[in-house]
Amino acid sequence: MAREKVIVGMSGGVDSSVAAYLLKEQGYEVMGVTMQIWQEEEETVLEEEGGCCGLSAVEDARRVARMLDIPYYVLNFKQEFKKNVMDYFAREYLRGRTPNPCIACNRYVKWEALLHKALALGADYIATGHYARIQQLPNGRYAVKNSVTEGKDQTYALYSLTQEQLRHTLMPVGSYTKPQIRELAAGIGLPVAGKRDSQEICFIPDKDYASFIEKYTGSRVPEGNFVTEDGRILGRHKGITHYTVGQRRGLGLPMGRRVFVREIRPASNEVVIGEGEEVFSRTLEADGVNYMAVPEPAVGESIRCRAKIRYGHRGAACTVTRTDTDRIRCDFDEPVRAATPGQAVVFYQGDFVAGGGTIL
Repeated sequence: MAREKVIVGMSGGVDSSVAAYLLKEQGYEVMGVTMQIWQEEEETVLEEEGGCCGLSAVEDARRVARMLDIPYYVLNFKQEFKKNVMDYFAREYLRGRTPNPCIACNRYVKWEALLHKALALGADYIATGHYARIQQLPNGRYAVKNSVTEGKDQTYALYSLTQEQLRHTLMPVGSYTKPQIRELAAGIGLPVAGKRDSQEICFIPDKDYASFIEKYTGSRVPEGNFVTEDGRILGRHKGITHYTVGQRRGLGLPMGRRVFVREIRPASNEVVIGEGEEVFSRTLEADGVNYMAVPEPAVGESIRCRAKIRYGHRGAACTVTRTDTDRIRCDFDEPVRAATPGQAVVFYQGDFVAGGGTIL
């Protein structure tokens, strides 16, 4: 009987390297692939902290594949990454929103593009080193399940995966803690056992989003006014791409008290400033909705969930109501801070991702 074939997306880090090892141990025919997604070689930063797309990532992944005795390839997904991640990132910031490029990359590059290529090569699955698990539920649907370690759980960034993508995906690392993964890597002599995790957006290693957007689009983002909700001018801002809802630091406003970004208005080029309590809300709306553990509810139907409004949010109890074909309203039991347009709201039932969408 032929072994099932799996293509592992290898970033050069410890998690995806151990994922490849675990799957080989489980009897799969394993092939490693690194996705070349954004950098021009002459501009590549050799990341000290283990980024997922530079030349150092390729070299580390190649060494691991050689040690594991598995085939290894580098595939070019630059066009898909530019269109679905970088263009989207710049466009959203110019609209006064705060996008999450990792979610877009997961949905359209790491899964859609890679899975299409993998199936064309005759593979049965793709696999990643994400700290999450996949399970088919009694209702027949596939869903992402929390990893065994809350501190490293990455389910928030995976809410947009489709049923077809989940059916062809393996995530072996989600059953382990990070220390266990490093211990496994060290035990088999992987050269990346102690490699640090990357914390930055891979195509903006210096974290200067505003400068990246100006360089990428070739146009300068104009200065404008900080204003109160009723339009009173408080001062000048550096350009809307410098700010996000809920931000307190870096405003440069001598108010004598703590104030926060409440809203960004790209049409009038204004950044609205408010007091602390003004950045709390009980309700948000979202579109671009993907249902995962639960079937699509009827318009008007509600479900009880726990929702996260950003990656580091612990989650809050709420009622999610489908208000239109591609739209939901999320009513929280208690107010939540800084529900930010462009970020994802991801709702959970128990340990499973029920679905999610993009905050309006």
